[in-house]
Amino acid sequence: MKRILLGAALAALTTGSAAVAEDLEFFLINESSADLIGFNVSAASSDAWEDNLLEGGYLASGYEIGVLIADGLSTCVYDIRGQFSDGAEFEDYGLDLCDMGSYTFSDG
Repeated sequence: MKRILLGAALAALTTGSAAVAEDLEFFLINESSADLIGFNVSAASSDAWEDNLLEGGYLASGYEIGVLIADGLSTCVYDIRGQFSDGAEFEDYGLDLCDMGSYTFSDG
């Protein structure tokens, strides 16, 4: 597994809120056969997806990246969505990213 650390500049959600909450960090791993070209994370309580955290970039197959969510929320439960270079899309809901520490996209 190859690790890429692009830090907060690539993968931080910010809302401009003055609320005090801990930032959430986890690893995003792409073990699928296609490049990950879109990645969205939203609090499970939200009805809308946040911006694409990979806008202008991608996460190649076989790589991982550190993700920082600094959205001012005190939740650990998020929904995620991934879009792949082969046209596939995948959504997963109600994930406790604090407990998981990482999330892996894979085929099948």
